[in-house]
Amino acid sequence: MIRLSRYLRPYLSPVVFSIIFVFLQSLANLFLPTLMSDIVDTGIVKGDMPYIFKTGILMLVVTLVAGGFTIVSNYLASKAATGFGRDLRNGMFSHVETFSLKEFDRVGTSSLITRTTNDIAQIEQVYIMMLKMMTMAPLMFIGGIIMAVYKDAKLSLVLVVALPAILISVFFLAKKGIPLFKEIQKKMDRLNLVLREGLTGIRVIRSFNRTHYEIGRFDAANRDMTQTAVRVNQIMAAAMPLMMLIMNLSTVAIVWFGGLRISSGNMQVGDLMAFIQYAMQIMFSILMGAMMFIMIPRAQVSAGRINEVLDIRPDIIDPEEKEHHPGNGAGVIFDDVTYSFPGAETPALSHISFSARPGEMTAIIGGTGSGKSTLLNLIPRFYDTAGGRVLVNGTDIREMPLEELRGMIGYVPQKAVLFTGTVADNIRYGNDTATEEEIREAARIAQADEFIREMENGYASVIAQGGKNVSGGQKQRLAIARAMVRKPAIYLLDDCSSALDYRTDARLRAGLRRTIGSSTLIIVAQRVSTVIHADKIIVLDEGKIAGIGTHEELMASCRVYQEIVASQLEKEELA
Repeated sequence: MIRLSRYLRPYLSPVVFSIIFVFLQSLANLFLPTLMSDIVDTGIVKGDMPYIFKTGILMLVVTLVAGGFTIVSNYLASKAATGFGRDLRNGMFSHVETFSLKEFDRVGTSSLITRTTNDIAQIEQVYIMMLKMMTMAPLMFIGGIIMAVYKDAKLSLVLVVALPAILISVFFLAKKGIPLFKEIQKKMDRLNLVLREGLTGIRVIRSFNRTHYEIGRFDAANRDMTQTAVRVNQIMAAAMPLMMLIMNLSTVAIVWFGGLRISSGNMQVGDLMAFIQYAMQIMFSILMGAMMFIMIPRAQVSAGRINEVLDIRPDIIDPEEKEHHPGNGAGVIFDDVTYSFPGAETPALSHISFSARPGEMTAIIGGTGSGKSTLLNLIPRFYDTAGGRVLVNGTDIREMPLEELRGMIGYVPQKAVLFTGTVADNIRYGNDTATEEEIREAARIAQADEFIREMENGYASVIAQGGKNVSGGQKQRLAIARAMVRKPAIYLLDDCSSALDYRTDARLRAGLRRTIGSSTLIIVAQRVSTVIHADKIIVLDEGKIAGIGTHEELMASCRVYQEIVASQLEKEELA
C-alpha cells in the first residue's frame, strides 16, 4: 500500500487525535470495573451508603467522559476515512485520465469502474473500522491482562488456555478466506462487464431477440459471484459462534475457579466480578481484532488492485523540457510512420509518409481495417508511433506538451459521444469561453442549427445520457459543431458524416471549406463523394499507402481507388 500512503498523509492529524481519544476512552473503560469491585467489596459489605453514592457518581462521570471520548474519536476517524476515500477516488480518476488508449485496453473499462468505486469503498470501510476498533483492541487487550493479573494472578491462568484457542481459530479462518476474497473482486469485474455490455448494447440485443441469452449470461456471472460470496460467508459465519463459545466457556471456568478461591478466602467477590469484566474486555478485544482480520484480507486485495492502476506509468507523457510551439497554420507531416497494436502479428500502419498543409483539405479513404482511424489517432498522440515521426508545425509531437498539442486540434471521433447537459453545453465543451453567437455559428456550419431550433427548448434542450434522445446523424452534427467552436489549427474528422444524407454531407463540406481558412483539415471517409473535391486524397490499403493525389490523378493511377469508386459509382450517380 505504498502508493496509497500519500493519500493518507493529509489526514495524519485527525488520525493521531482519534488514537489519543481512543486511548483515553480505553483507560476510562479499564477504570470502571475497579470502581465496581470497590463498591461491592467496601460499600455493600460494610453497608457504607455514602461511599456507594460517591463511587457511583464517580462511575457515572467516568462513563460520560468515556462516551464523550468515543463520540470525538468516531468523528475524527470518520473524517479521516471519508476524506481519504474522496481523495483516493479523485487521484484514481485523475491518474486514469492520463492513460493512453493502450493502458485502457490493458486494464479494461469495467475493471477501472469497479476499482474506482467498489474497491475504494472496501478500503475506506476497513480504514474507518481500524481507527475505531483496531486502535482500541490492543489497548484493551494489554490493559485487561495487566488488570486481570493485578486482581488475581493464579486465576489469570484460565486466559492462558482461552487466548491461544481464539488466536488459532482466527488464523485458520483468515487463511481460508483470503483466496476467496480475491476471487470475489475478479468476479465482480466480470459481473460489471456483462452488465455494462447488456445496458449499452440494449438496441442490438433486442433487435436480434437475444434478451433471454443476455439474461442467462448475466445470471451465470451473478450466480458465480454469489456462490463464491456464500462460501466466504459460510467460513466467516463460523467466527462469531466459535468466539462466543470460547468466551462463554472461559467465563464458566473463571466463575468456577474464582468461586473456589473465594471460598478459600484468597479472593473477594468484587475482585471476581472485576476479573470477569476484564476477561470480557480481553475477549472482546480479540473479537474486534478477529473482525478486522476477516475484513483486512478483502481490503488488501482491493488495495493491490488499486495499486496496480496507480503503478501504471502511461506510455504517452509530456517531454521533460517543455517548449512553446505556435499552432497557427499548423501543418501535419507523417515521416515513415509505422505502428503496431500490442500483440498484433502485422503492423496496422507501415511506412506512412505524407504531408497535410494548412488551408487544404486532406482526405483519407480505404477499405475497412486499412488503418484510417489508427492513422488519425496518432496525431493527437492517443497512440505513439513504433517507428518514424509525426510532425506538427515542423515539430515532432513527442517533443510537444500534450495539453498544447491537443489544444491545437478539433477532433470528431468515428462514434459521436455526447454528454449529459444542454445542447449548448455539449457544443461549448469544445471551447468553454464560447459566446452564444459562436455556438450558433458552429452549429450552422455543422448543419445542426435547423434541427436544434426545432427542439422544444432550442439550444437549452437537454441531451440525455449518451445522447439517446437524438438520432445518429444529429449526434454527428453536434460533435462536428463541438470541434468547430474550438477554432483549432488542425481539424480531424474521423468518418463523422457516415449517418448524414448526401445533401447534408455536401452542405457540411461546403461550410467546412469556407470556415477552415489557414487551418489544416484531415478527413477520414468511406464515401467517395466526401473526398472527391479534396486537395489531396490518401488511399490506404492494409496499412500501406496505395496512392496519393487528387481524384483525377488517382482515377488514372490507383487501382484500389478505382475499385472503391466503382463500388460506389451507382450510388453517386443516383445522388
